[in-house]
Amino acid sequence: MPSAAQLIDASPPGACRAPARGADDAMTRYARGDEGAFAMVHEFVAPRLTSYLRRRLREQALVPDLVQQTFLHMHRARRTFRQGGEVLPWAFAIARRQLLDAVRAERWSRLQMNDADLDELAAFRAATPCGEELLAAKEAAGRVELALAGLSQPQRAAYELVKGDGLSLVQAAAVLGTTVTGVKLRTHRAYAALRLALVPAEPAT
Repeated sequence: MPSAAQLIDASPPGACRAPARGADDAMTRYARGDEGAFAMVHEFVAPRLTSYLRRRLREQALVPDLVQQTFLHMHRARRTFRQGGEVLPWAFAIARRQLLDAVRAERWSRLQMNDADLDELAAFRAATPCGEELLAAKEAAGRVELALAGLSQPQRAAYELVKGDGLSLVQAAAVLGTTVTGVKLRTHRAYAALRLALVPAEPAT
């Protein structure tokens, strides 16, 4: 099992480019009016979209509704899809707008955005044995939670897209509507805060 430091320092896995290219091409055909191409787009995007939203919602029951809304907006806006573009960042950008709109409008009273990547924290805790190591792990996890909660919203959003969702810097920039340099700065500050959180405090003398 990976350590907490490995969870932070490891390079994002990224999506396999062959299926991604196939989905990109299918979305281009769908934008041109090929209704049959939607199945390939849905097959590639749906599970990634679901994972993206699950990491950002405490109320998991709302995820399917937001996924459906995102695909509905993708259908309505399909003619605006840039031919030859990448469908996943485009879908994430639409999903992000749907999520923010839902939060602002308070469509669901229990809707809350996560302040931390709970998947990472769960993996970190599961990798730890018992006794003193378990106590140290809980303390480290608490520091990581505080560090994630202390990030600015732009820093946390960039970190989650690159680390949690495995997007490239270019793709994350497209989702967030910023530059690659902006994403680099945000993720760098997020990584720095998390690494600092994993350094145990020196005992008082």
